Amino acid sequence: MTVNKAIQSLASEGLLQRRRAIGTVVAERAQERPVFEIWDTADIVRRAGGVYGYRLLESAIVKDDQAKRDLLNVGRTTPLLWMRCLHLSGDTPFQLEERLVNIDAAPGVTAQPLESMAPGPWLLAHVPWTQAEHTISASEAGPDESKALALSLNTACLVVERRTWNGDVPVTLARLWHPGGRHKLKGRFEPAR
Repeated sequence: MTVNKAIQSLASEGLLQRRRAIGTVVAERAQERPVFEIWDTADIVRRAGGVYGYRLLESAIVKDDQAKRDLLNVGRTTPLLWMRCLHLSGDTPFQLEERLVNIDAAPGVTAQPLESMAPGPWLLAHVPWTQAEHTISASEAGPDESKALALSLNTACLVVERRTWNGDVPVTLARLWHPGGRHKLKGRFEPAR
């Protein structure tokens, strides 16, 4: 487990490349560091002095929902897993996670105990990805978001939408809702040389 985490960390840094059917190889050249990395919510809560908690609110295999399929740009035959999860700091909602996972790109995800383990860390440790995209926006909490985050309807939220791919294959889409007044993003980086 420790070796796998170390390899995943080196792969995330762009020093190693994980390729299906080939294995893990040293990257030809190190990639530039992204401005925003894929972070671990539990680690963020703990570093801020909180006690991390997790609840699975909803999980289902996507059937005939073209709108969800369009979010990952996949066809009708691609199996998808839909999840809604709540991340807590103590008893306070910290983040609402809405996630779509391409089951073909993440074999084994449906066999995980997702009711007790957040999907993000499992995906990072077990599913290779080559690209990630973050979109950050402000959005008003609708009825579902308000209820989950214990907010008033239409409260401003910071929403981070993250998509990952492995080559041209979409792996996952995560929409992460944060109460606007209780969350901030911070990125520290240096200019490319």
